[in-house]
Amino acid sequence: MTKELVNPFGRVYLTITADRPHKLIYVNWMGYLTEENVRTGVQAYTQTLAEAGFHCVLNDTRLIIGSWDHSMDWVLNDWAPSAAKAGLKRIAMLANPESFGESSAATFLSEVKAFEAKSFDNLDKAKEWLTAYYSNK
Repeated sequence: MTKELVNPFGRVYLTITADRPHKLIYVNWMGYLTEENVRTGVQAYTQTLAEAGFHCVLNDTRLIIGSWDHSMDWVLNDWAPSAAKAGLKRIAMLANPESFGESSAATFLSEVKAFEAKSFDNLDKAKEWLTAYYSNK
């Protein structure tokens, strides 16, 4: 089942899907993201992760327009440690190269310490890396 989060204009900005066969949460961001969208979205998928008992997130940002730098400090210092406590061990980031969203993802990847994070440009390779977490445990 997929959960959709909508902005005040009624547009979907995030879908959250528990991918049970791969034991991961797939999140697909789209459009312009406000600081409130980012906070609400990451908290929603962290809750879904914890409820499912999974440890991996596939974070697809290829449909984002613009950056999410406005939320970086909060994401790194508040959300990341709480997501790790909720069970997050690995996050794979999918982003469009040379976009503002990719720039934000690169900053996140270089600074996050609470869990493993890696960037991908291929959905299947991202899933492989995430599911390998369970093979190594």
